[in-house]
Amino acid sequence: MNRWPVACLLLALTGVGASACSTLKVAEPPRLLSWSEQLDVREAWLVKRHEMLLPMMRRHGVGMWILVNEEFHDDPLTQYVAPPRPYAGNRDVFVFIDAGEQGLKKVALSGYTEESLTRFFDTSEPRPLQVALAELFARYQPSTIALGIGGKRGVTRSLTKDSYTLLAEALGPEGEKRFISAAPLIEEYLDTRIPEELEHYRTLVVLTEHVARRAFSPDVVKPGVTTVGDVRRWLYDELGRRGVGTWFQPDLRVQRKGQVNASSRGFLAVSKEDVVIQRGDLLHVDFGISYLGLHSDWQKMAYVLREGEKDVPEGLQRALAHTNALQDAVVKASRPGRSSGEVYEAVMAEMKEKGIEAQVYSHPLGNQGHALGASIDFRSASRQEPPKPLRDGSYIAIELNTRTPVPEWDGQEVFAMQEDPAWLTSEGWRFFVPRQEAYYLIP
Repeated sequence: MNRWPVACLLLALTGVGASACSTLKVAEPPRLLSWSEQLDVREAWLVKRHEMLLPMMRRHGVGMWILVNEEFHDDPLTQYVAPPRPYAGNRDVFVFIDAGEQGLKKVALSGYTEESLTRFFDTSEPRPLQVALAELFARYQPSTIALGIGGKRGVTRSLTKDSYTLLAEALGPEGEKRFISAAPLIEEYLDTRIPEELEHYRTLVVLTEHVARRAFSPDVVKPGVTTVGDVRRWLYDELGRRGVGTWFQPDLRVQRKGQVNASSRGFLAVSKEDVVIQRGDLLHVDFGISYLGLHSDWQKMAYVLREGEKDVPEGLQRALAHTNALQDAVVKASRPGRSSGEVYEAVMAEMKEKGIEAQVYSHPLGNQGHALGASIDFRSASRQEPPKPLRDGSYIAIELNTRTPVPEWDGQEVFAMQEDPAWLTSEGWRFFVPRQEAYYLIP
């Protein structure tokens, strides 16, 4: 059921049209699972993930994959290869072995074995860690041993120096010769979404939209009073109230007629905490939620109506329409198997033809906010790296912006920034919830 905020009734009384009022419509938040329910769901997913692991290992030439989780220094992969529960051993080691005709052998070397672990791993190696590892190596003689080393992202280079030394000593010089980077295997494993995740991820995105709409509503923003810092603190408090987390600090930006737009690394800079939100301001939020080991990433914009205004100035509406056209181009150009670089070039060619000043910096989503996989991104397109194909079913944050001169702001350029989670189908990206085609309005 949807509810109409008091602000919407006020707008109706002042003559604002129904289309503008609809942007204030805030859906009831979705029900979230309890922590114990989340564990059940994620462990059901883990069964599916372990089933797909052996073919991945063989595609990447991995005979054995070893992951080491250290006390109070968790490996970021642990919660995705093992039950997502607390691990408090000095070292908990998870070993995946291609045992040929015997299939995938899974061994957990842990000082705190309990039922949730034995459901997924053989835990019958009571000997000291180094001895157990040496015996596994001698028994299976893997041609390669993949470790969290040598990758370009944190989740692919997470093995500590001391744990590397422990493995090298346990497996000996012959074992160390077979060490390789697990980065390609990790990337495919984390960038492969399973069907069972989709509806839960949609719930996450719906919640993200709900919280963002509330943050940019009269419930939170009082023009001339509320600061950027006030909104940011409200976002943190709302996350805490709902029992979810975030993987980055929420960012807010304020664009204002006559105000020079400060930049940071080629983007519109984040506004300072003490900036007071005023009538006529164009607001932007960059925000994400963490839930069930999945992460959202979301950017939306709001306009604070001036006294006597009933809608957003046409120039600002045109700016958002340009960004919608850019989103359309990304969706249209993207197909499973197509190179992300090829998609980027096609999108930018279309924008040039339409005379739209655009930036695209879309990135994978899933088990991380800035996840592994193919990015449709101006930075990755310029790097000297092999092109990455888009993977069927993968999730992405379609993140981008356009710059448009606004006549009502004396030709001042306005950034219209959007970011929407989507998943890839044979017909292109599909948004988890409808994209923004009208600014949120604050009366």
